[in-house]
Amino acid sequence: LGWALRPGLPPDSTAALLVSGPEGEMLWLDVAHRPGQAPWVRLMGRYLLPPCKQRWHTCAAFLPQGGLLVCGDRRGSLLLFPCSSSPGQAAESTSIADGSASLVGEDSGSKSELSCLSHKSALPLETPLSVLFGLHGKTGVTSVTCHRGYIYSTGRDGCYRQLRLRGQQLEVLQKHRPCKGLQWIEELRFSPDGDLLVLGFHADNFVVWSTRTSENIHCVPCGGGHRSWSYSSSPSAEAFAFIKCGDVMLYHCEAEPSEQQVLLASLHGREITCVRRLGPVEVPGHTTLNVFVTGSEDTTACVLVLHEHSRAAVPLARLSDHISSVRALALADDQGFGGEGLSTLLFSAGGRAQIECYRLLCARDPASESTVACQVIHVASHRLDEHWERKKNRHKLVKMDPETRYMSLSVVPGTSTKQLPTPWKFLAAACSDGSVRVFGLLEASRKLVLVAESFHHQRCVLKVETFLHARAGGERHLLCSAATDGNVAFWDITSPIADAADALHRAEGEMQPLDLGAPLLTVTAHSCGVNSLHVRETPEGRYLVASGSDDGSIHVCLLEVALGEGEAAAGTCLRVLERVARPCAHAAHVTGIRVLRPDLLLSASVDQRLTLWHRGRGGLGALSTTFFHVPDLAELDCWEVAEAGGELRYYSVLCGQGLEVLSGTAPAIPLEPLPREAPQ
Repeated sequence: LGWALRPGLPPDSTAALLVSGPEGEMLWLDVAHRPGQAPWVRLMGRYLLPPCKQRWHTCAAFLPQGGLLVCGDRRGSLLLFPCSSSPGQAAESTSIADGSASLVGEDSGSKSELSCLSHKSALPLETPLSVLFGLHGKTGVTSVTCHRGYIYSTGRDGCYRQLRLRGQQLEVLQKHRPCKGLQWIEELRFSPDGDLLVLGFHADNFVVWSTRTSENIHCVPCGGGHRSWSYSSSPSAEAFAFIKCGDVMLYHCEAEPSEQQVLLASLHGREITCVRRLGPVEVPGHTTLNVFVTGSEDTTACVLVLHEHSRAAVPLARLSDHISSVRALALADDQGFGGEGLSTLLFSAGGRAQIECYRLLCARDPASESTVACQVIHVASHRLDEHWERKKNRHKLVKMDPETRYMSLSVVPGTSTKQLPTPWKFLAAACSDGSVRVFGLLEASRKLVLVAESFHHQRCVLKVETFLHARAGGERHLLCSAATDGNVAFWDITSPIADAADALHRAEGEMQPLDLGAPLLTVTAHSCGVNSLHVRETPEGRYLVASGSDDGSIHVCLLEVALGEGEAAAGTCLRVLERVARPCAHAAHVTGIRVLRPDLLLSASVDQRLTLWHRGRGGLGALSTTFFHVPDLAELDCWEVAEAGGELRYYSVLCGQGLEVLSGTAPAIPLEPLPREAPQ
């Protein structure tokens, strides 16, 4: 048995009763009641649950759109059924024949029930319109609720999911795992202040978890795992009732003033390892708001908006699909939607060789605290050891390299050209097991596939960058990778991408990884690991490749790409025209570097110095140094904004043990080309 509220009807007098019976048949009964009168029951619909071992429903909710019923079953599946407010030829049953207010006895109540169910065959047995089988595992769905046009479901798998209705199909947008150890999630509550509360059992305690502050608001030592319970809270008190050993237990607590004041809310629980700027969002009455995404050692990624006047970073969404630390982020260059927001593909990767892909939709929302709303759609995920998890008797085998980590990501640009008429997007990854891997994403079918790899470096690959060389002679997709030995390798991945796109089209998204082959050129840039890497095209069609190392040095080289005849990769030739090095640019690891202009570079280091360099005739010269306040700097991202007078202002965001944004204008320095050296 289960109760569900009917949208548009008073909940104190009318409710829907859902009854699961033999052979997976579920009945929908409308029950109306008045004080002093017997309940009035009407059979509204019959539904058939999918076959499974334990074939009954556990929760249900009517959608506000009308005509649809979503319910969860004991197998962990979500089901969508059609429903209508008119019962058709179903019999109406009431024990109030003359309108009197007499109470119903046991005999009249049983007759009412028999009369109501005797004509159930007149109603058709509806089958599900949409089935998400085993969405919450084998332990069952605990609750289903609707809020602001979205559907939320909880289960005993430690997750709650956000879904939406597309046509007459259920589509999963995102999966959330509130906290470690909270496996038995029972219900979600949406507070008036916009917080989402997760109710469930953690070990032998009943807990109320706040998704806004990521902490337990209430904790009741009740023994845990009760199937019959109820919770109510108000600003002045809270109450929790449950049944234990046949006894009804009540916990009541008066609200106490909090002695703790939060001066500055944290974005993550541990160090921030990576940051990317998504772009600006225009909000009427406010300055342009910048949206960022950060990844952390706490296994989460956070989408946030930064208010320049209040200097407050307000989280918009938190991504918790990773099972280990998030080490790298990458964005696909997508167009905004409707001129009012951003639509971007986000890739996140890190420990346990795990990659997650999301579609982020950011739009203005003046009614919210952040004035910006972010909708997250989970697109695809990939793990190298997925095949291992499906093996039988895997405990008897030795797992190869279980701790592979993705150190850096880069989206291959320009893969939707005439040479590649395919919706596939490609992603390059630097891996700790010494490989450079390329993945293909088909967003329409939510597939992320490993398409090519190479173990050329034979040691941990720290950074990877991709760039597109487009000239009259053709297009080339080039890749730059750097490892712990200080070498920077350059690859032509045009042919592997084309072959992979063709193989994926013929094999319907399944293929064996191709070999990337050998790099076109390898440059020994540093004496130890390369911690930062950036590539920028010059107006002359050449490429400046800047890198920073563990030894505090900076290296810059100017590359020229020559295309031979034909479309083969052998027709691509790379030449190093210039090389500039600054051995002791910083006193510690250089973990961030950006080429702002052909004559300007920006570098950041663990020594907490942000230095602007001039690339001129005599090499690299320091123009200015700014000290920032973020310890253990992990990454740097930059962007430029044209001001009213036409002058460019450069912004940089730094992350580590915190987050900081700096801005400034570059001095007007004429470009002085370096003397050419012999090509290498």
